[in-house]
Amino acid sequence: MLYSKTTPAQKRVRLREMLAADAVLQFPGAFSPLSARLIEEKGFPGVYISGAVLANDLGLPDIGLTTLTEVAARAGQIARMTDLPAIVDADTGFGEPLNVARAVQELENAGLAGCHIEDQINPKRCGHLDGKQVVGLDIARRRIRAAADARRDPNFLIMARTDIRAVDGLDAAAERAGALVDAGADAIFPEAMASPAEFAAIRAAIGTIPLLANMTEFGKSPLFTTEELAAAGVDIVIYPVTLLRAAMGAAERTLDTIARDGTQQARVADMLTRSRLYELVDYEGYNRFDAGIFDFAVPQSTPAAG
Repeated sequence: MLYSKTTPAQKRVRLREMLAADAVLQFPGAFSPLSARLIEEKGFPGVYISGAVLANDLGLPDIGLTTLTEVAARAGQIARMTDLPAIVDADTGFGEPLNVARAVQELENAGLAGCHIEDQINPKRCGHLDGKQVVGLDIARRRIRAAADARRDPNFLIMARTDIRAVDGLDAAAERAGALVDAGADAIFPEAMASPAEFAAIRAAIGTIPLLANMTEFGKSPLFTTEELAAAGVDIVIYPVTLLRAAMGAAERTLDTIARDGTQQARVADMLTRSRLYELVDYEGYNRFDAGIFDFAVPQSTPAAG
């Protein structure tokens, strides 16, 4: 009820424990606090919060237009609604190394379990678009060092994302990944890998440091299975925009139906029922908490519930 019963510090410890285990962690992308609760209920071990989703939900393209305040506020709303650890996309750290340091502390304050900082120039662009540019190694290293030095909770995960694969090739990506580990990164996120063999090459370059794979639809990377990625040495798989795309696709089809038929009736069977929605937001828990205030009757699940 209200918020998670697990503290941010406990979530960070849990994330570290899971990363130390021999299993591939699947982190679906949450586009809202309620979707994070659904991710938890379905048994996933963690939540990912995509910068593209945060920007798109504001009606903006993913080109570095969102601010630290916007990202920290929305990511905090999502993280507070689940007992799962949440990792957030912090883009390029919102500026120079000093801005990166502040960003990390604000994300700690917001209750996140970790973040990733990328090596694109400012303003950045979506990692699966053409025409990306990356900063030199010195600046990339300084960003990660600033992030690692600024955190107050040593369990807050600092992940380094590199986009250099699309610019200078796989060998450059492997070399940079190793350098970013040396700079203090706790995990590596190589963007736009083309095959499991490419992930394996990054794995070889970073040793035992956790490795993340981005399985976003319509991007540069094919949608590999967890089995394929595990064989390549991947530890975390994110599905950053999947739920937003699914939800917006359903919304668009429903609006088309209303415009065409003059009623949403044909789409009702595909909708979350009223009782299921009440279950997710825990109406019953609020009702039990103080019946003197919350004295409404909670609908029970029935096949005909709408």
